[in-house]
Amino acid sequence: MKSAVLVIDVQNGIFAAERQPYNSTQVVSHINKLIAHAKAAGHLVIFIQHQMPGMVEYGSQPWQLFKELTVDDTDIRISKTAPNAFFETELEALLDQHDIHTLTLCGYSSDFCIDRTAFEAASKGYRVHLPADAHTTHDKPHLTADKIVEHHNFTLSMHPNIHLHPTRVLVGK
Repeated sequence: MKSAVLVIDVQNGIFAAERQPYNSTQVVSHINKLIAHAKAAGHLVIFIQHQMPGMVEYGSQPWQLFKELTVDDTDIRISKTAPNAFFETELEALLDQHDIHTLTLCGYSSDFCIDRTAFEAASKGYRVHLPADAHTTHDKPHLTADKIVEHHNFTLSMHPNIHLHPTRVLVGK
């Protein structure tokens, strides 16, 4: 069964900002391990980049992938305008074209884009691996980021097609 890693919204406007997401250094390190493992196994790595008019313009510096990510010029990139990476993008067609049935999701933000994309993928029948330590968010007025990540790890893992693991289990180290 073919697999792909979706690296969601790990962009300069979020990770290179003065106020970085919770545990961002460790999260990016885990994401790079997932990328290396996928490439070594011959799986696809797809970078998803969010754009928002007036905030994160397509092609702008904030829109660019974060410099600490392991990215090759040949890697696939998809731009999106909604939290759900499947919404009005070519993602599903690309996955179908490559006969992908298993996805590993990582990146930003646990409570929006990771949540919406994971649930949509699982509901479409994809087997989803969610590395518990490879997605993040920012504190919110009502809840700290670590609790948001913990909450979404729990709630998403209740879906029968979403499987929660630490990165070390997914990369075999």
